[in-house]
Amino acid sequence: MRKSADSEDSSSLLSDQSTDMASSDTGDNGAPQYHEANPEPMSEDAKQRERDFRKKLNQAAREIVSDSIHARVKLIVHRPDYDQDSKRQYIRLSQELMPVVQEIARKTLPLLEHETSAEFERNRYYGSRFQADSVAYRDYRYFAKKRTPSESPSLVVGLRVDESASMSAFGRLEAAKRAVIAVYEFCRLCQIPVVIYGDTADVSKLEQMSLYAYADFDKPDVHDRYRLMRIQARSNNRDGMALRIMAERLVQAPQQTKLLISISDGQPKAMDDYTGSYAARDMQQTIVEYERKGVAFLASAIGQDKDVIHDIYGQDKFLDIANLREFPARLVRIIARYL
Repeated sequence: MRKSADSEDSSSLLSDQSTDMASSDTGDNGAPQYHEANPEPMSEDAKQRERDFRKKLNQAAREIVSDSIHARVKLIVHRPDYDQDSKRQYIRLSQELMPVVQEIARKTLPLLEHETSAEFERNRYYGSRFQADSVAYRDYRYFAKKRTPSESPSLVVGLRVDESASMSAFGRLEAAKRAVIAVYEFCRLCQIPVVIYGDTADVSKLEQMSLYAYADFDKPDVHDRYRLMRIQARSNNRDGMALRIMAERLVQAPQQTKLLISISDGQPKAMDDYTGSYAARDMQQTIVEYERKGVAFLASAIGQDKDVIHDIYGQDKFLDIANLREFPARLVRIIARYL
Protein backbone atom coordinates (compact mmCIF):
# COMPACT_ATOMS: atom_id res chain seq x y z
CA MET A 1 0.00 0.00 0.00
CA ARG A 2 1.34 3.42 -0.88
CA LYS A 3 1.82 5.55 2.22
CA SER A 4 0.76 9.17 2.35
CA ALA A 5 3.69 11.56 2.35
CA ASP A 6 2.11 13.50 5.20
CA SER A 7 1.15 10.51 7.32
CA GLU A 8 3.06 9.54 10.43
CA ASP A 9 4.25 6.19 11.69
CA SER A 10 1.44 4.22 13.27
CA SER A 11 3.65 3.44 16.22
CA SER A 12 3.52 7.08 17.26
CA LEU A 13 -0.26 7.16 17.58
CA LEU A 14 -0.56 6.60 21.31
CA SER A 15 2.23 9.04 22.07
CA ASP A 16 0.44 11.60 19.87
CA GLN A 17 -2.62 11.27 22.05
CA SER A 18 -0.62 12.46 25.03
CA THR A 19 1.06 15.37 23.29
CA ASP A 20 -0.89 17.83 25.39
CA MET A 21 -1.84 15.49 28.21
CA ALA A 22 0.21 13.62 30.76
CA SER A 23 -0.70 10.45 32.66
CA SER A 24 0.86 9.81 36.04
CA ASP A 25 -1.48 7.34 37.71
CA THR A 26 -4.57 5.24 37.21
CA GLY A 27 -8.13 5.48 38.40
CA ASP A 28 -10.13 2.96 40.37
CA ASN A 29 -11.12 1.14 37.18
CA GLY A 30 -7.54 0.88 35.95
CA ALA A 31 -7.99 3.50 33.25
CA PRO A 32 -5.29 6.18 33.05
CA GLN A 33 -6.04 9.54 34.58
CA TYR A 34 -5.01 12.45 32.37
CA HIS A 35 -3.82 15.78 33.68
CA GLU A 36 -3.97 18.90 31.59
CA ALA A 37 -0.76 20.51 30.46
CA ASN A 38 -0.49 24.17 29.67
CA PRO A 39 -1.46 24.52 25.99
CA GLU A 40 1.13 26.17 23.81
CA PRO A 41 -0.24 29.27 22.06
CA MET A 42 -0.32 29.08 18.28
CA SER A 43 2.39 31.15 16.62
CA GLU A 44 1.49 33.95 14.25
CA ASP A 45 2.91 31.94 11.36
CA ALA A 46 0.73 28.98 12.29
CA LYS A 47 -2.33 31.22 12.54
CA GLN A 48 -1.60 32.63 9.10
CA ARG A 49 -1.23 29.13 7.65
CA GLU A 50 -4.61 28.21 9.11
CA ARG A 51 -6.19 31.32 7.59
CA ASP A 52 -4.62 30.57 4.22
CA PHE A 53 -5.81 26.97 4.35
CA ARG A 54 -9.34 28.00 5.28
CA LYS A 55 -9.37 30.46 2.38
CA LYS A 56 -8.19 27.71 0.03
CA LEU A 57 -10.95 25.37 1.23
CA ASN A 58 -13.61 28.04 0.70
CA GLN A 59 -12.41 28.83 -2.81
CA ALA A 60 -12.27 25.16 -3.76
CA ALA A 61 -15.74 24.37 -2.37
CA ARG A 62 -17.36 27.29 -4.17
CA GLU A 63 -15.70 26.29 -7.43
CA ILE A 64 -16.95 22.70 -7.07
CA VAL A 65 -20.61 23.75 -6.82
CA SER A 66 -20.42 26.61 -9.33
CA ASP A 67 -22.06 24.54 -12.09
CA SER A 68 -24.66 22.86 -9.88
CA ILE A 69 -28.08 23.76 -8.50
CA HIS A 70 -26.23 24.98 -5.39
CA ALA A 71 -24.29 27.68 -7.23
CA ARG A 72 -26.19 30.55 -5.59
CA VAL A 73 -26.16 29.09 -2.09
CA LYS A 74 -24.10 31.22 0.31
CA LEU A 75 -21.40 28.84 1.53
CA ILE A 76 -18.79 29.13 4.27
CA VAL A 77 -16.17 26.49 5.10
CA HIS A 78 -15.02 26.66 8.71
CA ARG A 79 -11.87 25.23 10.26
CA PRO A 80 -12.97 24.53 13.86
CA ASP A 81 -10.59 25.17 16.72
CA TYR A 82 -10.19 22.98 19.80
CA ASP A 83 -9.72 23.57 23.51
CA GLN A 84 -9.16 21.65 26.73
CA ASP A 85 -12.80 20.59 26.84
CA SER A 86 -12.37 19.08 23.38
CA LYS A 87 -9.35 17.13 24.61
CA ARG A 88 -11.15 15.86 27.69
CA GLN A 89 -14.11 14.72 25.60
CA TYR A 90 -11.83 12.98 23.13
CA ILE A 91 -10.07 11.10 25.94
CA ARG A 92 -13.39 10.03 27.44
CA LEU A 93 -14.79 8.69 24.17
CA SER A 94 -11.59 7.20 22.76
CA GLN A 95 -10.44 5.12 25.74
CA GLU A 96 -13.07 2.45 25.13
CA LEU A 97 -12.67 2.56 21.34
CA MET A 98 -8.92 2.45 20.87
CA PRO A 99 -8.34 -1.21 21.85
CA VAL A 100 -10.94 -2.28 19.28
CA VAL A 101 -9.55 0.01 16.58
CA GLN A 102 -5.98 -1.11 17.25
CA GLU A 103 -6.98 -4.77 17.07
CA ILE A 104 -8.68 -4.30 13.69
CA ALA A 105 -5.66 -2.37 12.42
CA ARG A 106 -3.30 -5.06 13.74
CA LYS A 107 -5.15 -7.69 11.71
CA THR A 108 -5.38 -5.45 8.64
CA LEU A 109 -1.78 -4.28 8.25
CA PRO A 110 -0.27 -7.75 7.54
CA LEU A 111 -2.95 -8.31 4.89
CA LEU A 112 -1.95 -5.05 3.23
CA GLU A 113 1.69 -6.14 3.11
CA HIS A 114 0.73 -9.53 1.68
CA GLU A 115 -1.62 -7.98 -0.85
CA THR A 116 1.04 -5.58 -2.08
CA SER A 117 3.68 -8.28 -2.44
CA ALA A 118 1.26 -10.55 -4.31
CA GLU A 119 0.63 -7.81 -6.87
CA PHE A 120 -3.07 -8.62 -6.99
CA GLU A 121 -5.80 -6.10 -6.28
CA ARG A 122 -8.48 -7.76 -4.16
CA ASN A 123 -12.20 -7.15 -3.60
CA ARG A 124 -13.09 -6.24 -7.19
CA TYR A 125 -16.35 -6.78 -9.04
CA TYR A 126 -14.44 -8.52 -11.84
CA GLY A 127 -10.99 -9.99 -12.36
CA SER A 128 -8.93 -13.05 -13.25
CA ARG A 129 -8.85 -14.63 -9.78
CA PHE A 130 -11.89 -15.73 -7.73
CA GLN A 131 -11.70 -15.07 -3.96
CA ALA A 132 -13.77 -17.71 -2.19
CA ASP A 133 -13.20 -16.05 1.18
CA SER A 134 -15.06 -12.92 0.00
CA VAL A 135 -18.37 -14.62 -0.83
CA ALA A 136 -19.59 -14.35 2.76
CA TYR A 137 -19.70 -10.54 2.49
CA ARG A 138 -22.38 -10.67 -0.26
CA ASP A 139 -21.18 -7.44 -1.84
CA TYR A 140 -20.21 -9.07 -5.19
CA ARG A 141 -16.58 -7.99 -4.75
CA TYR A 142 -15.44 -11.59 -5.20
CA PHE A 143 -12.54 -11.20 -7.62
CA ALA A 144 -8.93 -10.10 -7.77
CA LYS A 145 -7.13 -8.76 -10.81
CA LYS A 146 -3.46 -8.46 -11.65
CA ARG A 147 -2.11 -5.04 -10.75
CA THR A 148 -0.07 -3.28 -13.41
CA PRO A 149 3.16 -1.53 -12.36
CA SER A 150 1.41 1.86 -12.54
CA GLU A 151 -1.41 0.84 -10.20
CA SER A 152 -1.38 1.32 -6.45
CA PRO A 153 -3.51 -0.47 -3.85
CA SER A 154 -4.05 2.85 -2.08
CA LEU A 155 -7.22 4.15 -0.45
CA VAL A 156 -8.53 7.59 0.47
CA VAL A 157 -11.51 7.94 2.81
CA GLY A 158 -14.02 10.75 3.12
CA LEU A 159 -16.39 10.89 6.08
CA ARG A 160 -19.34 13.28 5.97
CA VAL A 161 -21.27 13.95 9.19
CA ASP A 162 -24.80 15.35 9.15
CA GLU A 163 -24.92 18.11 11.79
CA SER A 164 -28.65 18.79 11.56
CA ALA A 165 -30.57 19.67 14.72
CA SER A 166 -32.18 16.23 14.97
CA MET A 167 -28.76 14.65 15.62
CA SER A 168 -29.12 15.80 19.23
CA ALA A 169 -31.79 13.15 19.91
CA PHE A 170 -31.45 9.60 21.24
CA GLY A 171 -27.67 9.61 21.63
CA ARG A 172 -27.03 10.03 17.90
CA LEU A 173 -24.50 12.82 18.27
CA GLU A 174 -22.26 10.89 20.64
CA ALA A 175 -22.61 7.79 18.46
CA ALA A 176 -21.47 9.84 15.47
CA LYS A 177 -18.49 11.21 17.41
CA ARG A 178 -17.47 7.72 18.49
CA ALA A 179 -17.66 6.50 14.90
CA VAL A 180 -15.67 9.48 13.64
CA ILE A 181 -12.94 8.88 16.25
CA ALA A 182 -12.74 5.21 15.26
CA VAL A 183 -12.47 5.99 11.54
CA TYR A 184 -9.92 8.76 12.08
CA GLU A 185 -7.66 6.68 14.32
CA PHE A 186 -7.92 3.58 12.13
CA CYS A 187 -6.93 5.63 9.09
CA ARG A 188 -3.96 7.07 10.98
CA LEU A 189 -2.82 3.62 12.10
CA CYS A 190 -3.03 2.30 8.53
CA GLN A 191 -1.68 5.55 7.06
CA ILE A 192 -4.80 6.12 4.97
CA PRO A 193 -5.45 9.74 3.91
CA VAL A 194 -8.76 10.87 5.38
CA VAL A 195 -10.98 13.94 5.09
CA ILE A 196 -13.72 14.46 7.69
CA TYR A 197 -16.28 17.22 7.24
CA GLY A 198 -19.49 18.07 9.03
CA ASP A 199 -22.22 20.18 7.48
CA THR A 200 -25.43 22.02 8.22
CA ALA A 201 -27.68 24.47 6.39
CA ASP A 202 -29.55 27.71 7.07
CA VAL A 203 -27.52 29.03 9.98
CA SER A 204 -28.43 32.49 8.69
CA LYS A 205 -29.50 34.23 5.48
CA LEU A 206 -25.85 35.05 4.85
CA GLU A 207 -24.69 31.50 5.59
CA GLN A 208 -27.05 29.09 3.86
CA MET A 209 -24.54 26.22 3.86
CA SER A 210 -21.85 25.57 6.45
CA LEU A 211 -19.04 23.05 6.14
CA TYR A 212 -16.75 22.22 9.05
CA ALA A 213 -13.33 20.88 8.03
CA TYR A 214 -12.28 18.79 11.02
CA ALA A 215 -9.57 16.76 9.28
CA ASP A 216 -8.16 17.12 5.79
CA PHE A 217 -5.49 15.11 3.98
CA ASP A 218 -4.07 18.32 2.52
CA LYS A 219 -3.17 19.55 6.01
CA PRO A 220 -2.97 16.66 8.48
CA ASP A 221 -2.54 17.67 12.10
CA VAL A 222 -2.27 15.40 15.15
CA HIS A 223 -4.65 17.79 16.91
CA ASP A 224 -7.40 17.13 14.38
CA ARG A 225 -8.66 14.39 16.71
CA TYR A 226 -9.63 17.12 19.16
CA ARG A 227 -11.34 19.18 16.46
CA LEU A 228 -13.64 16.21 15.87
CA MET A 229 -15.20 16.88 19.25
CA ARG A 230 -16.64 20.15 17.92
CA ILE A 231 -19.18 18.17 15.89
CA GLN A 232 -22.62 19.24 17.09
CA ALA A 233 -26.31 19.37 16.20
CA ARG A 234 -26.99 22.70 14.49
CA SER A 235 -29.73 23.38 11.92
CA ASN A 236 -30.94 21.92 8.59
CA ASN A 237 -29.09 19.74 6.08
CA ARG A 238 -28.36 20.18 2.36
CA ASP A 239 -26.98 16.71 1.72
CA GLY A 240 -26.46 16.87 -2.03
CA MET A 241 -24.22 19.91 -1.78
CA ALA A 242 -22.09 18.34 0.95
CA LEU A 243 -21.73 15.07 -0.96
CA ARG A 244 -20.72 16.91 -4.14
CA ILE A 245 -17.99 18.92 -2.43
CA MET A 246 -16.53 15.94 -0.59
CA ALA A 247 -16.76 13.59 -3.57
CA GLU A 248 -14.87 16.06 -5.75
CA ARG A 249 -12.15 16.31 -3.10
CA LEU A 250 -11.74 12.53 -3.31
CA VAL A 251 -11.69 12.58 -7.11
CA GLN A 252 -8.78 15.02 -6.98
CA ALA A 253 -6.81 12.77 -4.62
CA PRO A 254 -4.20 10.48 -6.26
CA GLN A 255 -5.28 7.33 -4.40
CA GLN A 256 -6.88 4.65 -6.55
CA THR A 257 -9.77 3.61 -4.30
CA LYS A 258 -12.02 6.42 -3.11
CA LEU A 259 -14.61 5.78 -0.40
CA LEU A 260 -17.12 8.38 0.81
CA ILE A 261 -19.21 7.53 3.87
CA SER A 262 -22.14 9.65 5.01
CA ILE A 263 -23.41 9.51 8.60
CA SER A 264 -26.94 10.89 8.74
CA ASP A 265 -30.09 10.55 10.80
CA GLY A 266 -32.63 11.96 8.38
CA GLN A 267 -33.68 12.99 4.93
CA PRO A 268 -32.40 16.20 3.28
CA LYS A 269 -34.22 19.39 4.24
CA ALA A 270 -33.11 22.99 3.75
CA MET A 271 -34.49 26.35 2.69
CA ASP A 272 -35.80 27.19 0.15
CA ASP A 273 -37.69 24.06 -0.89
CA TYR A 274 -34.66 21.76 -0.77
CA THR A 275 -36.62 18.76 0.43
CA GLY A 276 -38.64 15.77 -0.72
CA SER A 277 -38.19 14.39 -4.22
CA TYR A 278 -36.27 17.46 -5.40
CA ALA A 279 -33.52 17.00 -2.79
CA ALA A 280 -33.52 13.21 -3.17
CA ARG A 281 -33.08 13.52 -6.93
CA ASP A 282 -30.18 15.94 -6.44
CA MET A 283 -28.46 13.46 -4.14
CA GLN A 284 -29.02 10.55 -6.50
CA GLN A 285 -27.71 12.49 -9.48
CA THR A 286 -24.63 13.48 -7.48
CA ILE A 287 -24.00 9.87 -6.48
CA VAL A 288 -24.35 8.62 -10.06
CA GLU A 289 -22.08 11.38 -11.38
CA TYR A 290 -19.29 10.65 -8.94
CA GLU A 291 -19.60 6.89 -9.09
CA ARG A 292 -18.68 7.30 -12.75
CA LYS A 293 -15.58 9.15 -11.54
CA GLY A 294 -14.60 6.28 -9.26
CA VAL A 295 -16.07 7.26 -5.89
CA ALA A 296 -17.77 4.54 -3.83
CA PHE A 297 -20.58 5.74 -1.55
CA LEU A 298 -21.90 4.30 1.71
CA ALA A 299 -24.73 5.75 3.78
CA SER A 300 -24.86 5.03 7.52
CA ALA A 301 -28.41 5.65 8.72
CA ILE A 302 -28.71 6.22 12.46
CA GLY A 303 -32.11 7.91 12.73
CA GLN A 304 -35.81 7.67 12.04
CA ASP A 305 -35.65 8.23 8.27
CA LYS A 306 -33.81 5.02 7.41
CA ASP A 307 -36.32 4.06 4.72
CA VAL A 308 -35.87 7.40 2.96
CA ILE A 309 -32.07 7.16 3.12
CA HIS A 310 -32.28 3.57 1.84
CA ASP A 311 -34.38 4.66 -1.13
CA ILE A 312 -31.99 7.49 -1.99
CA TYR A 313 -28.76 5.47 -1.84
CA GLY A 314 -30.02 2.00 -2.75
CA GLN A 315 -29.54 -1.31 -0.95
CA ASP A 316 -25.93 -1.83 -2.04
CA LYS A 317 -24.83 1.50 -0.53
CA PHE A 318 -26.96 1.47 2.63
CA LEU A 319 -25.97 0.55 6.20
CA ASP A 320 -28.79 0.21 8.72
CA ILE A 321 -27.18 1.03 12.06
CA ALA A 322 -29.54 -0.47 14.62
CA ASN A 323 -27.00 -0.76 17.45
CA LEU A 324 -25.22 2.56 18.00
CA ARG A 325 -22.70 0.97 20.40
CA GLU A 326 -21.47 -1.35 17.65
CA PHE A 327 -21.42 1.40 15.02
CA PRO A 328 -17.72 2.46 15.32
CA ALA A 329 -16.26 -1.05 15.01
CA ARG A 330 -18.63 -1.95 12.19
CA LEU A 331 -17.65 1.13 10.21
CA VAL A 332 -13.93 0.48 10.65
CA ARG A 333 -14.28 -3.13 9.52
CA ILE A 334 -16.11 -1.97 6.39
CA ILE A 335 -13.30 0.45 5.56
CA ALA A 336 -10.77 -2.35 6.03
CA ARG A 337 -12.62 -4.30 3.34
CA TYR A 338 -11.69 -1.65 0.78
CA LEU A 339 -7.96 -2.01 1.36
